[in-house]
Amino acid sequence: MIGYVTLGTNDIARAAAFYDALLGTLGAKRFMDYEGFIAWTVSPTQPAISVIKPYDGQPATVGNGVMVAIVVDSKEKVDMVYNKAIELGSKDEGPAGPRGDNFYAGYFRDLDGNKLNVFCMS
Repeated sequence: MIGYVTLGTNDIARAAAFYDALLGTLGAKRFMDYEGFIAWTVSPTQPAISVIKPYDGQPATVGNGVMVAIVVDSKEKVDMVYNKAIELGSKDEGPAGPRGDNFYAGYFRDLDGNKLNVFCMS
């Protein structure tokens, strides 16, 4: 149902390098790349994550209560993506681990402060 999620950035080059490395761990590649807007996906028929310089020219800000959740198919991939995010300079918002009986997730903020998590259901 979701086609893509857009996150604001104040530094498109820095955001591009971060997401190239982070989403590359899942096999995602850029499929749209325009001045001020880049989107990554594993397939054009799958949801995408994108970054954008705000259209109104104002600084990008973080949405309070907004979070993007990236689904993977194993705890090992949760750990891999979470650890890569931290390696790339993300702020830890909750280490990878179990949350309840069948939910495994790690939480972090990207270099612009946008909150993301990576999770799997078991």
